[in-house]
Amino acid sequence: MVSPRLRSMQFGIRSGTGQFDQGLTATMARKISRRDFLEGGLAAAALGILPRWHLPQGKRPNIVFILADDLGFGDLSCYGRPDYRTTHIDQLARDGLRFTSNYTAAAVCTPTRVALMTGRYPARVPVGLMEPLTPADQTVGLPPEHPTVASRLKQAGYETALIGKWHLGFLPEHGPIRHGFDEFYGILGGAVDYFTHREPSGKLDLYEGHVAVDQAGYMTDLLTERAVQYIRRRHAAPFFLAL
Repeated sequence: MVSPRLRSMQFGIRSGTGQFDQGLTATMARKISRRDFLEGGLAAAALGILPRWHLPQGKRPNIVFILADDLGFGDLSCYGRPDYRTTHIDQLARDGLRFTSNYTAAAVCTPTRVALMTGRYPARVPVGLMEPLTPADQTVGLPPEHPTVASRLKQAGYETALIGKWHLGFLPEHGPIRHGFDEFYGILGGAVDYFTHREPSGKLDLYEGHVAVDQAGYMTDLLTERAVQYIRRRHAAPFFLAL
């Protein structure tokens, strides 16, 4: 929620060429609901993914949302990193929009995911205060009654999938399938061995839905292959893929 005392906010958005593409002033005369936040965020994501001239009027786009875990502002060459090039990410910035001003409610993993999934300040959701999310009994998680980007899109007729890291709860009632995702392939925890797919405790943490799977392969390759398969699959409806 935004305080009604915050009356105006300036947003700077740059085009891929590095020039300001548009300046937006939002007047906050009322509180912003979670539904408004989620719907507005999805609209912004769609604009960033598809150039405006490629989107027919009234057509619902497929959405591929990529969250790079613990990525620093200066880690990308499109933001000035001098000693290596992140060419594919640079192309996304060049062909879409590159934001130069932003606000983050949290700079670590689980709270960030809470904010992006629910549209709420992390501290207002039980799991949003947990970093790392590793109590002894592993019973803390995102309550299933909280709407998410995935659940809202599913209500709108989208197919939904999460391939990668969840880190918002270990129990089935806290997992991605209970929060609007039709499919899940990835890890529930915060860290995993990329070769053995096991947590530091030794527990297997590679899941297909609710079921742990012992599958050979390097984690990055497995996730990438599954994501490509999902995108290439024939879909009966537009899809939302979170990575």
